[in-house]
Amino acid sequence: MAIKTPDWVKHAVFYQIFPDRFARTTRTDLLPEMKVPFESWESAPTVHGYKGGDLWGVAENLDYLKDLGITAIYFTPIFQSASNHRYHTHDYYKVDPLLGGNEAFAHMLKAAHDRGLKVVLDGVFNHSSRGFFFFNDLLENGDKSPWLDWFRVKDWPLNAYDDSKPTNYDCWWNLPALPQFNHDNAQTREYIMRVGEYWVEQGIDGWRLDVPEEVKTEGFWVEFRDRIKAINPEAYIVGEIWVDASEWLQGDQFDGVMNYLFTGPAIAFAAQETADQMLADTVAYATYPALDAKSYAEKVDKLLSLYDWEIQQTQLNLISSHDVVRALSMVGDDVASMSLATLLLMTFPGAPSIYYGDEVGINGKRDPDCRKGFPKEEKWNQQIYKVHKDLIALRSSHEALRIGKYQTLAAEGNCYVFSRMLDKEMVVVAVNAGDAAVQVRLADMAMKNGEVLYGDGKVEWLGDRTAMLEIPARAGMILGTT
Repeated sequence: MAIKTPDWVKHAVFYQIFPDRFARTTRTDLLPEMKVPFESWESAPTVHGYKGGDLWGVAENLDYLKDLGITAIYFTPIFQSASNHRYHTHDYYKVDPLLGGNEAFAHMLKAAHDRGLKVVLDGVFNHSSRGFFFFNDLLENGDKSPWLDWFRVKDWPLNAYDDSKPTNYDCWWNLPALPQFNHDNAQTREYIMRVGEYWVEQGIDGWRLDVPEEVKTEGFWVEFRDRIKAINPEAYIVGEIWVDASEWLQGDQFDGVMNYLFTGPAIAFAAQETADQMLADTVAYATYPALDAKSYAEKVDKLLSLYDWEIQQTQLNLISSHDVVRALSMVGDDVASMSLATLLLMTFPGAPSIYYGDEVGINGKRDPDCRKGFPKEEKWNQQIYKVHKDLIALRSSHEALRIGKYQTLAAEGNCYVFSRMLDKEMVVVAVNAGDAAVQVRLADMAMKNGEVLYGDGKVEWLGDRTAMLEIPARAGMILGTT
């Protein structure tokens, strides 16, 4: 069958927001459940503490995102939950009161759409929480609960809180706080489908699906896609799959996945010896040892051969997320490495996703350190901010950088050069991850001339569609026509 993915995603630049840490509202007319004490915004984040970011605050900062060049927002979970990350869902129809509830979400959604920003929510449909009403009924009523078949119980009474005893019901990673749904149960399945439909009907532009490979029920995600697309054919469905996702990317389930297969090679090539080996050992994607240009080219070629081109254009590319070490920490707080990784991110096929604060230089190790409060402007790294803003603007002004075909042009030492080609437009991207300036000769180009659009490199045209690029050490450049 012909694969069809949402066209808007191919041109999007996403911004991932962890709601508790992005912005507190300046409003004073808040409901009492929001007027509660929080951790200091500037203090180090803790596993269980709240800093009080909310959706009113997001709405107040949409102009910042618009000015940065963002076109879509991906929110980590926003539904009622007894956790700051909200992956422990209590109610799938209620936005968490600390975030402002359903009223704040409706306001934020309208404000985002008024600015041309899409909104994608996090769907945690593999598991719920001990506080989820239907599971809570099992805790209260045991095997007399009418929702018994919504979960898989092995023994009674349920052990939901005593860590000294084994968990006797199916839960995600054996964490008793996260009871898994029984997706084989028709009522459970229908409930989740209706949750997905409801929020699309409210106007969201798609779902990011948490750990979807854990759902083993045959046809579950096929039905989910069919029902979501019946409401909005352009809704984006993206799964959190960290490995080869071919099984889910045949056109009948997801439009894309969080592209960690890009993340590892991009950081390993850009960082070189600045990569933090100790941090690299803590993540599930390879950012160490360093890759030379040839090795990076091989990784890229393999990745681009995995999926149909229609799917490649709607992958969600990233170098940071709430689940992993911040990119800046992963590259040893080296600004040049961060800039090179961002250049690769913004020029790769698919939709780039910026984890909130990466653009202003937030660093952070594993959770909870990677979930710091967004800093005040006087603490921004202006160099990193400028890199992000310039590259986003360039991507937005050159369609070839968004949907143009990808071709490696040169891979020598630590210098990698590739092109994005669309019709008669050609853009050339060169990344020198090495410690010395290099020259690269490109012959038989599809362009007769061009100029440096980004970076401090130089180009000399030698005639016959041949260009000599000069790229400074630890730097990148983009060549094209204005």
